[in-house]
Amino acid sequence: MPDHLYVYPTYLERTASRQGGRRVPAPLALENATREEIEAAARRLGFTATDEPAKQYPRSAFESAGRVKIQKPPSTPKTRLLRALAEEIRRGRGSAGKP
Repeated sequence: MPDHLYVYPTYLERTASRQGGRRVPAPLALENATREEIEAAARRLGFTATDEPAKQYPRSAFESAGRVKIQKPPSTPKTRLLRALAEEIRRGRGSAGKP
């Protein structure tokens, strides 16, 4: 089993449908989530994260949004990690007016 997992900004994007790649519930989804925010949130949560800007999400290969490689936390499902990242990004944005 791999010791890491990849997180594409589309996984947390509010405008993406589930079929389009969103992996968190709509109430937790974010507008314009960036690789930098995902990487910073992962680090604040105590994970090792690496930004990979040249990578593309396979479902939208025409967009180059990149991805973040996160060291896989032991016994933590990917969905739980994605929800934690979305909540941490939301906290990090604070009262900047971004949902």
